[in-house]
Amino acid sequence: MAQVMVVTSGKGGVGKTTTTAALGAALARQGQRVVVVDFDVGLRNLDLVMGAERRVVYDLIHVVQGTAKLSQALIRDKRIETLFLLAASQTRDKDSLSDDGVERVIGELRPSFDWVICDSPAGIERGASLAMRHADFAVVVTNPEVSSVRDSDRIIGLLDSITDKAKHGEPMDKLLLLTRYDPIRAGRGEMLSIDDVLDILCLPLLGIIPESREVLQASNMGAPVTLNNPKSAPARAYSDAARRLMGELVPLVVPSDKSTLLNKLFGRRAA
Repeated sequence: MAQVMVVTSGKGGVGKTTTTAALGAALARQGQRVVVVDFDVGLRNLDLVMGAERRVVYDLIHVVQGTAKLSQALIRDKRIETLFLLAASQTRDKDSLSDDGVERVIGELRPSFDWVICDSPAGIERGASLAMRHADFAVVVTNPEVSSVRDSDRIIGLLDSITDKAKHGEPMDKLLLLTRYDPIRAGRGEMLSIDDVLDILCLPLLGIIPESREVLQASNMGAPVTLNNPKSAPARAYSDAARRLMGELVPLVVPSDKSTLLNKLFGRRAA
């Protein structure tokens, strides 16, 4: 039975879709059956990052509304046979999603996969709330800047109030993924430090993804960074995060593109 994970944040552009694709591919490389689900109805970017934009025939809205079967809409990745995509619609809006329909789709996915990863749209409106509502836990993605951290703090409040687990009085587990981190700039005070972010959000730290050109290059190639260049710094960081999700004890590090050595070790509040 799958674990359902929502990748979320309040602010756009922090790396939710990149994270969804990278973690999904990293988990699939470990032999896990993974489906990544795009909830960003109307924009639809996850299929681009996955390199499957030309293969989308049916999407999440078709399945929610019953005009296509789930098996028709699922797209198997050409590189890893245990990785699948359920794309969003480009021609509909978020009002086309229904709570009952989303619940039914998630319920259909659970028995067939080890992981269902829901890529949430930015903001706090309908698409984001439906992406998180039926999740078992959340990965909150944030950049080391004040506005991003503030918006993530607001998302944490929503996870603790509108999700099914919250409504049943159960705790909603939340993990923090810090993206676009540059230790040199942080040392100069040009961005928040890791400790600053942790002090504000008070979440277990799943991983630290360094700022790197490899992320953009992978997206432009239509591949998760963990597949496009597995030895790059962000790919190694995402792969370590995926191993932590699977329960492995992996030291928290900030890999560097300039060296194969790990440049700093963090043991504080590791997930």
